Amino acid sequence: MAPVAARDHRARSSSHSLLPILSLLCFVSIFLVLSLFRRASPTTPSLSTTLQLSRNSGTPSGASCDYSAGSWIYDPNYEFGRYDSSCKEIFKGWNCIAGNKSNAWDVAKWRWKPQFCNLSPFNPIRFMESHRDFNIGFIGDSLNRNMFVSLFCTLKRVSGEVKKWRPVGADRGYTFLKYNLTIAYHRTNLLARYGRWSTNTGSGDLESLGYKEGFRVDVDVPDGTWAEAPHFHDVLIFNTGHWWWAPSKFDPIKSPMLFFEKGHPVIPPISPDIGLDLVLKHMTKYVNKEAKLGSIKFFRTQSPRHFEGGDWDQGGSCPRSSPLLPDQVEELFAIENNGTNVETRLVNQHLHMALNGSDFHMLDVTHLSEFRADAHPSTTGGKKHDDCMHWCVPGLTDTWNDILIALLNDIETKRSRS
Repeated sequence: MAPVAARDHRARSSSHSLLPILSLLCFVSIFLVLSLFRRASPTTPSLSTTLQLSRNSGTPSGASCDYSAGSWIYDPNYEFGRYDSSCKEIFKGWNCIAGNKSNAWDVAKWRWKPQFCNLSPFNPIRFMESHRDFNIGFIGDSLNRNMFVSLFCTLKRVSGEVKKWRPVGADRGYTFLKYNLTIAYHRTNLLARYGRWSTNTGSGDLESLGYKEGFRVDVDVPDGTWAEAPHFHDVLIFNTGHWWWAPSKFDPIKSPMLFFEKGHPVIPPISPDIGLDLVLKHMTKYVNKEAKLGSIKFFRTQSPRHFEGGDWDQGGSCPRSSPLLPDQVEELFAIENNGTNVETRLVNQHLHMALNGSDFHMLDVTHLSEFRADAHPSTTGGKKHDDCMHWCVPGLTDTWNDILIALLNDIETKRSRS
């Protein structure tokens, strides 16, 4: 009987020893099933959510961070505190909180996490302390104003001694007196000078080709709103793009863009995309020639629009309340789909080609912004149509400024070590 009892005892001991392993296997199985279910579920901001982008960065550990690759993380408990909707510089149509947009409070709860480094909200006091006697100029269309407003409101929250002061040509400008730090916005749609043209203004070559009216674009002459800016600003942030693919503004038949170089029309006439290449070539040369010694020059990539169901004048809308998923991004923005918002990546192709090898620093915000279909004013923009181009403030442009200042700090640190 003793051997049998011993065998029974060993069997019970073996069973008991397997229990922890079986429990662990059951737990792992349940976790995997729940994970698969969660991935298959639509992204909603009701729970803590991470939205992983489809593009991975090749940036190795220890190298300069690629802030453009990463994840959007939703934090329902995050309290946005850098400024609020009472900031008077916020354009009414972008103030989604005051406009009672349904997801206005959630927009700022999505935070960008780069893949290989951290991106914290920049410290406005530390920034101003380290940039005394400094001038920063945003030069471009209304999307650069969107970004300028975000920076102003952030700085104004911690430094109330502000004086309105506009550098030559600027649309808006402020000086923070305690630090003698000036930020300004210079409005320019094409970077180059442009205006109405008709047969009355004279150009036999164009008239002989049948042109009667249009818009004259001088590809080698900077717009007067910013021509003096490189002499003044220590940091320059440029953008252009939206107006180059805007048939509602530059109708190719009724009011085409007619390009001039050295005061003469470019013959044969060229298309807007080739005109953009010429403008970028001439304007970068102009800035490099005229900029202050030691100035830092950025070019922001294209800000994506999120019109679905048609363009802004065709009933298009942006009703989403959560960021897009990666496959939805590709469906909306892939060049081969030739969709309503195709100009986003087309513009960037021209920017990268023109700026490759230059001393302009690329402020790459496009891909991370393509996911944020939820962050536009939409129906609360105060227009007759949905505003699916500009961004809610507070909102995405705060992240743009975090990246801008992180890049600026990186550049200045490298300079101080060289």
